Amino acid sequence: MVLAPHPDPLAPVLSHFDLSGKTAIVTGGCRGIGLEVARGLCEAGAKVAITYSSTPVAEAEAIATAISSSNNGRSIKTYKCNVRSKVEVEATIEAATKELGGGKLDIVVANAGIADHIAAKDYPEDKFREIFDVNVNGAFWTAQAAANVFEKQWKAGGEANPHRGSVIFTASVSATLVNIPQKQAAYNASKAGLVHLSKSLSVEWVDFARVNCVSPGFIDTDMLSVHPEEWRRQWSSMIPGRRLCKAAELKGSYVYLASDASSYMTGADLIIDGGYTLP
Repeated sequence: MVLAPHPDPLAPVLSHFDLSGKTAIVTGGCRGIGLEVARGLCEAGAKVAITYSSTPVAEAEAIATAISSSNNGRSIKTYKCNVRSKVEVEATIEAATKELGGGKLDIVVANAGIADHIAAKDYPEDKFREIFDVNVNGAFWTAQAAANVFEKQWKAGGEANPHRGSVIFTASVSATLVNIPQKQAAYNASKAGLVHLSKSLSVEWVDFARVNCVSPGFIDTDMLSVHPEEWRRQWSSMIPGRRLCKAAELKGSYVYLASDASSYMTGADLIIDGGYTLP
């Protein structure tokens, strides 16, 4: 097993982040972190497929059009996909690879996720299963479908082909610590499972893909805005950085992991939390 080398490590540093000619897929890309990741990958030069499940079709198309228009008409396509369904995920990855990438895929960001705040002893069975079905199973189906494409590309290119795919999971600081005051044992456990899944896959797939995680802290998205103000004040007081993070502040990290700039990074969990996990 050999990790692919950087194609030209002596090139000027900004060129290492260039995603021109690359094809990327971002699940859950119509809102929050996923939307900004899709925007960042496109800004770095990639053609991007965005998947969504609950966003109205017209809204998803409008989002894609806006990102494309802001980036000289670069190709952005949307696909409705329920990540709980392995069959749907495989069909979506196949379609995006063919329609957007012309048969080539370079980057997949398994970002789709859900959260609940329910006391553990009262957790309904269906809710507990659902959070793992989306956050762990859905992420795995996405990575697995992309890995099958990446492996075929690697084998077709021969041993001398330096190209490898990049799989990026959106995990959470909740994989590392127990958040308070909210009760979210199922969410925390799902994200912890995702981080270790990422590490395991990075070893299994080292020949044809790099696999890494981004673990955001408290991000100022719709997912947090529904919570009580007293929770938000408590969170801010516990963050050394003393503020929530804007979702757009994360996009550079995903571009880094998607690009040759991180050519020797695999199996890593990139924690971005304003220092929240440190005290």
